[in-house]
Amino acid sequence: MFAIATLMALVQQVSGTPYISGGDSPAGTDCSGLASWVSNMATGRPVYGDRFNTGNQERALLARGFKYGSQPGALVIGWNSGHTAVTLPDGTAVSSGEGGHGVRIGGGGAYQRQFTHHMYLPMEPAAPQDAPADAPLPFGAPPPPPAPTDPMLAPAPADPMAAPAPADPFAPPPPADPMAAPAPMDPFAPPPPADAIPPAAPMDGPAPIVLDVPPPPAPPAPEEPAPVAI
Repeated sequence: MFAIATLMALVQQVSGTPYISGGDSPAGTDCSGLASWVSNMATGRPVYGDRFNTGNQERALLARGFKYGSQPGALVIGWNSGHTAVTLPDGTAVSSGEGGHGVRIGGGGAYQRQFTHHMYLPMEPAAPQDAPADAPLPFGAPPPPPAPTDPMLAPAPADPMAAPAPADPFAPPPPADPMAAPAPMDPFAPPPPADAIPPAAPMDGPAPIVLDVPPPPAPPAPEEPAPVAI
């Protein structure tokens, strides 16, 4: 589809050329010739060599994809049996033969009260441009998903100059190597506190010896004294 700048460049190229009835070259043209050029460029046709006139303008515009009526922001062409003019999508009016002038930018455009016919060519909405790769994400937008990895590819080699990853302060300590030698003692380290030294275990005495000996006999009972006679 067409761009407004392309249409404006065409009009500026031929603006100021004289009115030439039936003209179909950059040297000049009439009102329907200018409408033919603009509609040809807007629909991807060759600009010159395919012009129409006000008698066959309706059929020619239908063949170029124009629709009946008018629409803001569209390429609009208005005409009657003796004159035609164009209004570009940005509202710029262009014409040829109005006020005794040749091709020019300005005039009444397609919306003149004298015109009994109007047709328009809608513009396609511009495709959204992709944001640059380094553009920041909008506020609150979720981060993009990680790129899929190929399981058949070998992992990328580690960068020997890269700084080591920071240690996780909440990660458990690595298990001790049972085959590793004990760490050497620091001769300048202070002695541990007293409560940190475990008490020495008491020395174990010999087990008692139990003899199988009968108990000694009980002592005899004391004798009662003899009664004394009075």
